[in-house]
Amino acid sequence: MLDDAQAFHRCADSSPRAIRERGRPPDRTGPNARHRTPSTLRRMAPHRNVELKARDPEPERTLRAALAHGAVDQGLLHQRDTYFAARDGRLKLREQDDAGHRAAQLIAYARDDEATARTSSYHLVDVPDAAAAAGALEAALGLVVVVDKRRRLLLWDGVRIHLDEVQGLGSWLELEAVAAPDSDLAAEHDKVGRLRQALGITDDRIVARGYAAMLLDAGAATPRLVALARRAMERAHAPYSRFHVGAALRDEAGGLHSGPNVENGAYPQSQCAEAAAIGALVAAGATAIREVAVMADTELIVPCGGCRQRLAEFAGPDVPVHLCGPEGVRRTVTLGELLPLAFDLEAAR
Repeated sequence: MLDDAQAFHRCADSSPRAIRERGRPPDRTGPNARHRTPSTLRRMAPHRNVELKARDPEPERTLRAALAHGAVDQGLLHQRDTYFAARDGRLKLREQDDAGHRAAQLIAYARDDEATARTSSYHLVDVPDAAAAAGALEAALGLVVVVDKRRRLLLWDGVRIHLDEVQGLGSWLELEAVAAPDSDLAAEHDKVGRLRQALGITDDRIVARGYAAMLLDAGAATPRLVALARRAMERAHAPYSRFHVGAALRDEAGGLHSGPNVENGAYPQSQCAEAAAIGALVAAGATAIREVAVMADTELIVPCGGCRQRLAEFAGPDVPVHLCGPEGVRRTVTLGELLPLAFDLEAAR
């Protein structure tokens, strides 16, 4: 049976010997050793695919339609994707169980969130010890969210069809056409378009965002945001007021960013925690705020007027703002409640 190791580019031989060989560092002592410095390391070109994600209200009908169109059923997989706080793009550790055959890969990828067939570029690394890798990545980067799903995999003319049951989200359908290195992606877009038509995927069912972002929208990110705000608060530089504040933000792709207040002997040059977190978000390439947590050890912390306007530059009025103490969330309001009639430069012109 073809597993999603081949749905993730053939996760090669998983025998103990092969795993040892993949995990062994290169020989740098023999006559054929390759001595390379960081400046001469070659970066591997990413894999690419064209993909489409849609709601699937009738999974059994979709399965019948795919089989009738010539797709070949490859069976059921259990996948657990653990997302980490990457500086750029997205990073997840995928652990997969295919009828007792276990494999794991680290997947770093970049993709625009658009409600259409879109291109994803990604790097894959086999991981012999998933638990150790997850522990190291969480300690170094921080865990964002875990996506747990049951996936039925079908193949049609080089296109992977995923019929997914995602914990907390329900039934979904994905199409992924893997591209050859020299492809201009026209053939992949054509295949996805034809398969979309055969499966009856209408525009209203197509979604722009991934499973991780959807779970985060449903509240999965809040505990992690609170933890980041707490850590930022503990690291605040506030020798003058001794009022320590931390803020954490979730961006449009699910990335998490935080910052503390940083005071200065020239008081007007001090920076609020929200401003520091926004700077981190922008530096990471994000353009929108989807959720906010602000924390201080006081009765009820609220962003100052200037920071409310700063947040409004990147967030809509419905974005939740969690007002936290050291123990956690004390109250949640929307940005619109904090800043009614916010100044909008475009509207003012």
